[in-house]
Amino acid sequence: MEEIQSPNGEVEIVLARPRGFCAGVERAIAIVELALQKFGAPVYVKHAIVHNWHVVARLEKLGAVFVEELQDVPEGAHTIFSAHGVSPAVREEARGRDLQVVDATCPLVTKVHVEAKRFASQGRTIFLIGHREHVEVIGTLGEAPQRIEVIGTVEEAKRITVVDPGKVSYLTQTTLSLDDTRVIVEVLQRRFPALTSPGKEDICYATQNRQNAVQALAKTADLILVVGSQHSSNSNRLAEVARARGVPAYLVESHAEVKGEWLAGARCIGVTAGASAPEEIVQELVSRLAGQFNARIREIDVAPENVSFPLPAQLSQ
Repeated sequence: MEEIQSPNGEVEIVLARPRGFCAGVERAIAIVELALQKFGAPVYVKHAIVHNWHVVARLEKLGAVFVEELQDVPEGAHTIFSAHGVSPAVREEARGRDLQVVDATCPLVTKVHVEAKRFASQGRTIFLIGHREHVEVIGTLGEAPQRIEVIGTVEEAKRITVVDPGKVSYLTQTTLSLDDTRVIVEVLQRRFPALTSPGKEDICYATQNRQNAVQALAKTADLILVVGSQHSSNSNRLAEVARARGVPAYLVESHAEVKGEWLAGARCIGVTAGASAPEEIVQELVSRLAGQFNARIREIDVAPENVSFPLPAQLSQ
């Protein structure tokens, strides 16, 4: 973090709560740790278990090996699917190579996969709202590639055409901006009056809660620092939510990326973290800010979280 001159008067640091790890991330990390304990190193993980290099680096030191392609995994090895989920084709490839799979897919992502299969079995065209290059979307798309159309923008929603407008449904990536998704859905609903929705909102509780907390921060903060990876969808969305409300927001991996020019003159600095960002990185950032500005620290609590997900059977015995 760059040193800057402290402004005259008291500086306040306001931390959003909830922030940081969600239940799906906690479960995924625990799965890798327990698999290493039970099976020994190495344990292979397809894709980053969660989108945060601090987490990945720590697990690598424990003996996890991260790969993008299953062909890089020795036949028969213990292999973990990341929290983002995989397509049926990947699962079939794993079976063909006799891999010992432990599935760390977030249950809320699995829910979207189940919905995709259900809608496809009904002969529906599925509008999958999300970022087409994101690994979660790629996995969901694989459930019914002939039935799913990925929509990432309002413009795409305005242009999309289907064979049978009377049989259309939509699903969403779990880590999207609530604001952006709502606008896209409204466009689709106007164009396709028969459009059906998932039985329950796909954007996960943690994404919603963290975005709501940023909205609360934006009411008082001069700027907001979001701790998270540039590759993390939900972390990027947090920064976007703040900016949409007129507050400068910066996504940083750690305190080292904070620029002094961002903080110049700030009297209220909001801090939050994406769902895959470790709390110790947040606390280090806050500690350095507080030390530099002799700042007062407080938290705003927007929503309690007490969600937990069970571990896979292979590891819970």
